[in-house]
Amino acid sequence: MWRRAAGEAHPLPPEPSPAAVAVRVRAVAQFLRRVLPLCRAHTVDFYTRGLWEKMVALPPEAVLEALSGERLRQLLEEPPPAPPRPFEEAAAGAETCEFYNIFCEMSQRLINVQAFALAAKYYSMPNLGVCTPLDQMLEALNGKLQPSSGVEIKTDDFMNNKKSHEVQLMSELVDGITKYCGLNQVIDLGSGKGYLSSFLSLQYNLKVYGIDSSNINTHGANERNRKLKKHWKAYQRRARANVRGQLLEEAKQGPEQDKEKYKANASEKLLSTNNSLQSQAQVAAQDSFLFRTADVFTDSDICITNKQYELHCVAQLQSAENNIPENVFLNILPADAVETDCSPRSNCKELCDEEKERRKMVSLKAKASRSKDVNIYCPLTSYITAETELRDLVADLEDCVLVGLHTCGDLAPSTLRLFNAKPEIKAVCSVGCCYHLLSEEQETQKGDAQGTWGFPMCRYLKEEGWFCGRNARMTACLALERVAVGQVLPTESLFYRAVLQVIVEEFYGVQRSDHNIGKVYSKTSSFLDYVRKSLKKLDLDETKVSDSLIMEYFEKYKHRMNELEAFNMLKVVLGPCIETLILLDRLCYLQEQDNIAWSGLVKLFDPIKSPRCYAVVALKKQVLDLQANN
Repeated sequence: MWRRAAGEAHPLPPEPSPAAVAVRVRAVAQFLRRVLPLCRAHTVDFYTRGLWEKMVALPPEAVLEALSGERLRQLLEEPPPAPPRPFEEAAAGAETCEFYNIFCEMSQRLINVQAFALAAKYYSMPNLGVCTPLDQMLEALNGKLQPSSGVEIKTDDFMNNKKSHEVQLMSELVDGITKYCGLNQVIDLGSGKGYLSSFLSLQYNLKVYGIDSSNINTHGANERNRKLKKHWKAYQRRARANVRGQLLEEAKQGPEQDKEKYKANASEKLLSTNNSLQSQAQVAAQDSFLFRTADVFTDSDICITNKQYELHCVAQLQSAENNIPENVFLNILPADAVETDCSPRSNCKELCDEEKERRKMVSLKAKASRSKDVNIYCPLTSYITAETELRDLVADLEDCVLVGLHTCGDLAPSTLRLFNAKPEIKAVCSVGCCYHLLSEEQETQKGDAQGTWGFPMCRYLKEEGWFCGRNARMTACLALERVAVGQVLPTESLFYRAVLQVIVEEFYGVQRSDHNIGKVYSKTSSFLDYVRKSLKKLDLDETKVSDSLIMEYFEKYKHRMNELEAFNMLKVVLGPCIETLILLDRLCYLQEQDNIAWSGLVKLFDPIKSPRCYAVVALKKQVLDLQANN
């Protein structure tokens, strides 16, 4: 974790120019127009529609060899070669794009998988030159970066590795944004069970409202927060012990170093510890500690021995810890999580009724005060749209930052539209996911009065009438980096479903492939078992097909499973291009607004740990105007 050097304010990194973003949007869209038929194809229809023969003129073995794990890793690691045409020409129109070396001009089938993979890489986010590096963003937000050695909650104590990775990085970025904007309130949309919200409130002392559409999630967030509260003191003891150990180790390892350096380290670490817990405690501890250090470390103290200095560090730590009020740590979480002390030492039975009543009133007043003033994290339940009035949900709404960590489907574009529409929202940091759940006008039922769609958002793609389709958006959810390091595609389950579709069409005359049979595969032991259970899910008479006939279909198609695997590898390679178009659409939308001063895309996470790794970040003009005047 980093903190800003006192008195420093840096300008934000250069944002990608609207002209450059517009060119990239056009170029990626132009590339995808040619390959979208492959992305839109449903693997359920793979055998019934003859997709391999229709779209690929290569043997599946050649595709699988070209897109093996080692080849994919090289594709990701090596810079792309110079493209046959620059972005500006590629964006000009279909007649200028050269796909002759990728697809057959006559049959339109894929003939060059290597050129296909390189083109997909060229039109994916890492190679477009429009992203802002995370370290540059943090340095700009925090000024001159300095390591902070204060108490940090170890998120992997109560989150899995993926969620811990996401929460640590995103909360650091959000905290930097709030500090840069001079804000203290955060609205977390799609907060789920409150992982990000809890961490922002505990680690950074931010006032967070987590809003989720699920009552179950809201209840889970409250319960989880209560448990965190219960163990908070243990976290603090462990963290303070770590700080103490670091100071003692430094004293042992540097016997000849200047004692002033140790003094500064001790002071900084202790103050950072108190500051990361509660700002109220910081003031008291800081004043007391600095007063003591001023008394103890005089010029004559240069001659103290290492052992004396080591003992002195321990004494200073104990003294500072003893001066932190007991209720400081209790106040940083919702008051309803505080458990009353009913231990025998309280001598409740020996108190008179008047004293009991007096103490009860004091306790109630203290709890009410905490609820009003220090209720740092509050989970709420509500369904959020672009038209939601946050003031109806948050009574004490003030200037704030709007955030969303893996907001599902339309919630990500709704977050950006809310940010644009509401003057009290000064900044946004949004990471979307579940692109297949985005709404598109062409997919809606007739008579649907919805006027705001999840995709597209920007003027250019709207004017072009751009349409991806659910299958293509599902392709955008695939994780290329994970496949490159060995994650296996669910080929067998997809194969089972594709062969089932052949049976369903030939024996039952059902040609629709959008029937969802759920997670049948994980509950079956064989293809025969899979078909039997699936037919029941589809309400089809399973007596029409015998066991032997079902197995004949399996034997007929099993040697073609590699076609399905190769076809899905082609879709995996195209996935980042479709995600790129969706992200550029959102960035382009923000750059079209008049009230936004800075917007950009930040690669926030390791894509192997968290494939949906890009954050859309934007700040209003009032924020930068304030920075300029300070």
